[in-house]
Amino acid sequence: MPLTVHNVTRSTLLGERVEVAATGLSRLKGLLGRNGLAEGEGLHIVPCNSIHMFFMRFPIDVAFLDREGRVVRAVHTIKPWRATRMYLDAYSALELPAGTLQRTGTQEGDQLKLEAQ
Repeated sequence: MPLTVHNVTRSTLLGERVEVAATGLSRLKGLLGRNGLAEGEGLHIVPCNSIHMFFMRFPIDVAFLDREGRVVRAVHTIKPWRATRMYLDAYSALELPAGTLQRTGTQEGDQLKLEAQ
């Protein structure tokens, strides 16, 4: 079931068609095989405290969240064949189209609200 994700701190919408990857297989696959993310799309990976972009075809933004949905790290426009470091205080990762975090003003400390549709 897709999620809608709002940045409560900034009163902005980050995505209205955010899929959830919570099984081992869905977390492993992630966004592999896709050609991109349209505006409003995304992937919420639970649990997750680091990501890699090996074999990816497009850049993305990533917000690492704690268990309460607070942004502990915002990574802008991570390109294919890169990886993030491990963020020990992160519980999940929200992958969004590149530019989404900047467009919405989302930054560390912001509170996000993830709602099932």
